[in-house]
Amino acid sequence: MNTVEQQLNMQKALYREIFLKSVDEIQKRLEELRPDGVDGELLDTYASESAGRKWQEKALTVLNDEISHDVYRKLHEILAYREMFKCQGCATCCRLACSEFSPEELKLKAANGDNFAKQFTSVFIPYESIEEAETVYPEYIELLRGKVEGDVYFYHCPKLTEDNRCSDYENRPQICRDFPDNPLAVLPDKCGYRAWKDEINPVALMLHSMVEIIDFYKEKLKEVL
Repeated sequence: MNTVEQQLNMQKALYREIFLKSVDEIQKRLEELRPDGVDGELLDTYASESAGRKWQEKALTVLNDEISHDVYRKLHEILAYREMFKCQGCATCCRLACSEFSPEELKLKAANGDNFAKQFTSVFIPYESIEEAETVYPEYIELLRGKVEGDVYFYHCPKLTEDNRCSDYENRPQICRDFPDNPLAVLPDKCGYRAWKDEINPVALMLHSMVEIIDFYKEKLKEVL
């Protein structure tokens, strides 16, 4: 069985490979839009009303209206596919929720209308110490200690029963109903959604890489337009 750190290292190597392929695919798609007679690069500066400028405008439209839509459609498909898998009752997600925000910060965000913070603070309470949290998933917490800059806060749900059941299941918030909604999240082997994550992992990495590349091009094109 791979450790969490080994899994993440393999994930990083695979992501680099997929990222380069995504760059090639998007560059090819945008290059196909090049008008005849334009010799420069897409991110060069062109005169207003020139063929080069029209190429940039068309590229931005394609990025916004076609490529981005394809990415989000595929993302919705893999999230819908999650429904084919079921929770196995390991309760790791109930016993160990982590956040970059302290309890006080989350309460303030909730008071200011942040919907996620409202739901989170309605369920989770902080551990008294990191040692308490470490008993749930020690390998993951050890990884965070070495990899994450800044503080990480750990929480648990007090509504969990001794047999790993939710004592208020019918009234659980949407964040619980939707978990896991991030196909790139770290999930323990015993999680019922781990098979889903492993199966869709290459597609999820591809979509993530495309979002990064799309955002890069959109930002640079807006600078030269």
